[in-house]
Amino acid sequence: MTSLTPELLAALALFAFVSSITPGPNNAMLMASGANFGFKATVPHLLGVTIGFFVLVVAVGLGLGGLFSAYPELHDILAVAGGAYLLWLAWKIATAKGISAGNGAGKPQTFLQAAAFQWVNPKAWAMALGAVTAYAPREHYVANILVVSLIFVAINLPCVMSWTGFGVGLRRFLDKPAVLRGFNIAMAVLLVVSLIPLALELVGPRGG
Repeated sequence: MTSLTPELLAALALFAFVSSITPGPNNAMLMASGANFGFKATVPHLLGVTIGFFVLVVAVGLGLGGLFSAYPELHDILAVAGGAYLLWLAWKIATAKGISAGNGAGKPQTFLQAAAFQWVNPKAWAMALGAVTAYAPREHYVANILVVSLIFVAINLPCVMSWTGFGVGLRRFLDKPAVLRGFNIAMAVLLVVSLIPLALELVGPRGG
């Protein structure tokens, strides 16, 4: 049983769509993977994003968010680790050599790699915390958390699939090495730009 009203469900669905479809680390990497490796090879990656985020929302809802509120330094450690990992991924994308057709020329992320990445993805944490705090009433709380998480799965999956499909659609335009390299560098820059809010948060003033 859940205490989520139709109005709250509609607001949650809109939040899930906007936060899932807008640019971010996951979508940039999925578009780059679709362009470099194709849709089929990227399926484990996109499923890892969606399922990994589902687990993150459940974990945040069941108390992990409170742990970070009590010990904010843990959040900073996670943010720094996530930022460093994103910079490494940006470098890997920028230096990709060419479009792969299953010939071993580079590999897309695996399901587990993509799922684990959600735990160090600043945007995923912001989405999870926003969903739990704004759309999960305290009455029947555990059931509400599960409903919120499942709604995100239902909406997030087609969103990440669309970004992957967009990348696949670009493959025919990226058959020239120079064009592909420019695309990959642009995706890498997008990843780095996505770190700006995180960096501002880390260096900004803290309330006392």
